[in-house]
Amino acid sequence: MNIKLKALTKSLWVFHAAASPCNNCDIEILDVLTPRHDVERFGITLAGSVRHADVLLVTGVPNYKSKGILKRLYEQAPKPCLVIAIGSCACGRIMFRESYNSPCPVDEVIPVDAYVPGCPPKPEAIIAGVVKLIEKVKHTTSKV
Repeated sequence: MNIKLKALTKSLWVFHAAASPCNNCDIEILDVLTPRHDVERFGITLAGSVRHADVLLVTGVPNYKSKGILKRLYEQAPKPCLVIAIGSCACGRIMFRESYNSPCPVDEVIPVDAYVPGCPPKPEAIIAGVVKLIEKVKHTTSKV
């Protein structure tokens, strides 16, 4: 497991899980992957399947339908799987807190390792969140 965690500091394959977002965070995630910000130079690339992913990017508020799907996606991902909640909705449900169709925040469905707040968060904030996550993993591997 130590080798797997060490590999996560060099090459992250991310899978984007949309839990009923408004689309603004999704657009910003796609902007991070474009040549303007070019995160592929850091080894970060979008995975087509959660079974090949190291990191799960979650946007939006889990509703009753997406809650079970999100949990199943996390269970299908190879372990250790890191989770990043992107956007204010995924971080704390903000304006959907009292909604009838929003049972809980993302961190009550699956464990979240990093939070990137903002509505929508800027690409620079998303990159900074990923960098902090990599630093967290480096700190964890140095203790193991």
